Amino acid sequence: MFIVNSYPWAVVLCIVTMLCWGSWANTQKLASKSWAFQLYYWDYVLGVLLLSLIFAFTLGSIGNEGRSFISDLKQADASTFGLAILGGVIFNLSNILLVVAIDIAGMAVAFPIGVGLALVIGVITNYIGEPIGDPVLLFLGVALVTIAIIMDALAYRKKPDTGERTSAKGIVISVAAGVLMGFFYRFVAASMSTDFVVLVAGKFTPYTASVIFAIGLVLSNFIWNSYFMYRPVTGPKVSYRQYFSEGNFRLHFIGILGGVIWSIGMTLNIIASGQAGFAISYGLGQGATLIAALWGVFIWKEFKGVKGVNLLIVLMFLFYVTGLGVIILSRLY
Repeated sequence: MFIVNSYPWAVVLCIVTMLCWGSWANTQKLASKSWAFQLYYWDYVLGVLLLSLIFAFTLGSIGNEGRSFISDLKQADASTFGLAILGGVIFNLSNILLVVAIDIAGMAVAFPIGVGLALVIGVITNYIGEPIGDPVLLFLGVALVTIAIIMDALAYRKKPDTGERTSAKGIVISVAAGVLMGFFYRFVAASMSTDFVVLVAGKFTPYTASVIFAIGLVLSNFIWNSYFMYRPVTGPKVSYRQYFSEGNFRLHFIGILGGVIWSIGMTLNIIASGQAGFAISYGLGQGATLIAALWGVFIWKEFKGVKGVNLLIVLMFLFYVTGLGVIILSRLY
């Protein structure tokens, strides 16, 4: 299977993850004009599974290192399958809540609060599970990111409320999404061998973990997404019949593309963890918040006309970039 053998290349993969995780939600924004997010989300999870399978049968099954995808499936323990599936179940609920928060509050708010909080929790839990990197620098970087989250929340408070789109609802849902998202990665990491060259028996390679995680994502969607289809936080109820009767090629393609983009980031991120460690790899990947905020501020104009936010937004970006830089340095000491 394909693996990276140097920390600089692992950082490059994490930057690609950052771009993917910070950009996939643009597909939701495009589809939401004529397509309920719950219906969009079915295509999204299919896209995640599709890309993970493509990677598993290509990059995950070539070369002389590691195990091929099918061989890896055959040797894995039942508990290993359970951990990866549980990661998918937890992530799915957190991501649906994040999608709801994006629908209510916009990308410039939901991502910095939800994903930023997930970064803090995820780095802590994964560092406890596998302590790689200088803890002082690592957690200093996390602290700087936390300050960036606070800057964004203060900026959001300056936005006027419009009906259902209240600051309280948007922030609460973003926080709930962030807490759950902070824990999913640890279960996926626990299902994988920490050494990708000399693999631990019974554990997954990153490619297999990505596929089983995606299966947990799809299966749990029948529970989590079905609930939000018939008990929506905002907007009218939607049905499975609408998915088939109202969808067209463009809408389905946009949803699948969103899942593919996110899944590229996920697989590359856990590949990078072999050199960077799970805490640093996850922390850098969740720099997606910065990318999403850039989209929200400059492309979707989510703070257009809101007075007194420019300084807060600049400070948010400054603290976030500095925090990510410190997290990168933590692996070098």
